[in-house]
Amino acid sequence: MARGPNYRVKFRRIREGRTRYPKRLRLVKSGKPRLVVRRFANSIAVQVVEFTPEGDRTIASATSADLKRLGWKGHGGNVPAAYLVGFLAAKRAIAKGVDEAVLDIGFATPVMGSAPFAALKGAVDAGMNIPHSDVAFPSEERIRGEHVAAYATVLKKENPDAYKRQFGAYIKKGLDPADLPKHFEEILARVKAE
Repeated sequence: MARGPNYRVKFRRIREGRTRYPKRLRLVKSGKPRLVVRRFANSIAVQVVEFTPEGDRTIASATSADLKRLGWKGHGGNVPAAYLVGFLAAKRAIAKGVDEAVLDIGFATPVMGSAPFAALKGAVDAGMNIPHSDVAFPSEERIRGEHVAAYATVLKKENPDAYKRQFGAYIKKGLDPADLPKHFEEILARVKAE
């Protein structure tokens, strides 16, 4: 460790790898609330956060747990779940009078078609005004989960043991992975009705 009179200890959140202050400063200077998207191993969280001098204030939020309460039986952290969570969080924010924001994906690597951009598409489709490029959005087939259904169908024919290992959680919850697009549409209708 460095020593001496000129050594300056970095902020705790930088040392912990939790905040990039130059990036955060640019987002805060925009003057708009942030659509904060955080992806975890088995879930996704979307919040609409507003900066105040006392600290950030969460205006609206939604997580994969909220989807489960609405009947979602699929994985909590994949692209279809991210879209639904983004849609739900944006609906809640619009109900509280916030209809524009800027995207904040934190330390996530911005990969086109990934879950954070699916959450962004959900928020945009719900009616929020967020600067974006349509190129980053996943395709409609991926958002509906058709890629998961196609893979499950192929795997079930070729290797039933691998199918049971891969999709055991879906089967345990009573959802055939091949029916994921239909299930997605049902949950989306419930989210819109909430």
